[in-house]
Amino acid sequence: MALNEHLESTVKAYDQQLHRRVDLLLRTGKLLVESLADTNRIVRNMKRTAAYLGIPEEKLHINVSFTMLMVNVSDGDYSFTKFQRIDGHGVNMTAISEVSKLSWRAIEEDYSLDRYEEELEKIRTKKRNYTPWQVAIGAGFACGGFCIQFGCDWMAFLYASIAAIIGMRVRAKCNESGLNHYMGIAIAAFISTLIAWASTLLPAEWTDTPWHPLLACALFIVPGVPLINFVDDMLDNYIQVGIVRAVNTLLMVSAMAFGIAFAVKLCHIEDFFPTISMVPHHEYWEYALAAAISAMGFSMIFNIQRRLLWVVAIGGILAVCTRNFVNLGPSTDNIGLDMGLVIGSFSGSVLVSLIAVKAVHWFHVPNHVLTIPSVIPMIPGVLMYRMLFGLINMNVTDIDKVTTLMKAIECGVNSGLVIMCISVGVAIPNIFGRKYIASSKNKHLAEVLKERRARGKFVEW
Repeated sequence: MALNEHLESTVKAYDQQLHRRVDLLLRTGKLLVESLADTNRIVRNMKRTAAYLGIPEEKLHINVSFTMLMVNVSDGDYSFTKFQRIDGHGVNMTAISEVSKLSWRAIEEDYSLDRYEEELEKIRTKKRNYTPWQVAIGAGFACGGFCIQFGCDWMAFLYASIAAIIGMRVRAKCNESGLNHYMGIAIAAFISTLIAWASTLLPAEWTDTPWHPLLACALFIVPGVPLINFVDDMLDNYIQVGIVRAVNTLLMVSAMAFGIAFAVKLCHIEDFFPTISMVPHHEYWEYALAAAISAMGFSMIFNIQRRLLWVVAIGGILAVCTRNFVNLGPSTDNIGLDMGLVIGSFSGSVLVSLIAVKAVHWFHVPNHVLTIPSVIPMIPGVLMYRMLFGLINMNVTDIDKVTTLMKAIECGVNSGLVIMCISVGVAIPNIFGRKYIASSKNKHLAEVLKERRARGKFVEW
């Protein structure tokens, strides 16, 4: 009888320990999913955390989806499964970096479960690096940087920035009120476009490019992280979660387009593209400055550490100047290879991604922390707006309708190609570089675990 009671108490204690460890593992994964880490990083960090917790990889089964996490621990005779719901999503690259560092520290410094849980909770509840108004101002200047790249002057840069700042605050208030995520995006895009249109009513002598702010005022909504994560997941063979990310990205863009289109119709804004020059006429230093501003602005939205702002600024300069050099030709005032926007955008993103493969060791952050904000300034906002205005203004004569539709389709296809090339350019060097990095990290992890076993600090289930 006593023996049975002892066995029951041992099994109960075993179950409680396993339950707690799996719970900590799921909470780690949840924080990564909610911070919009790519699926490969989520799985790698969870496996490393499981190694710290003493759960062997061959007994561990992880399933990641956009709204749910599942972990199963099974040895053939005993099986335990637990689910974790994902409550929301918001880019938080500081959290992604800190979770990765925590998983290594926990192994190397023999963290107790209590200490690991405490450190994980600190990361979860840590205040963001920037106040809401700082984020809004950063987002506003990021859109102003886009406006400079589209050909505006610096007064129009200010108009676009003000419209985007107000739109960003409106979006934040919508999120705080619990309003539907996509509805908040549509409202923010509507307000930003409305304010940018109102700036065209100001005295004409203040700016030579009054219509350009309309092209950039809502680009703070561009879902760069979900888009690049979607490409990463598809290339890493996480097809299901990649498709969900793609649908989420499409819905965000659709909500943004709806808000802009509603403002255009309400204000009776005609197609202004024939009245403005879309030929690049700025000097390279102006494009570089605008790219740096945009990269830093989006970094604030993504909650990147302050110490890295200058790094992503340089990354943005490299990406945009490389894109322009490959893209521009003799028809412009700048020198270049005249190979087109698609190849230029791909070249810029590949260069930044290749540098980031090495730079992650210098700054001790994940690859995407450096690459995504750097390539965001290359988003082809002009082509996207041309497509949108082409679709909105099809209600003309039959001949013009066909011409407008064909131009809209052409702009849509080109913008899609550019965005896909940016995403692939970021993803491919990272994936190939990860293979070499992963092998060295796995070797280091095995050595650390071996030392931990020798110290008697490792309990394997």
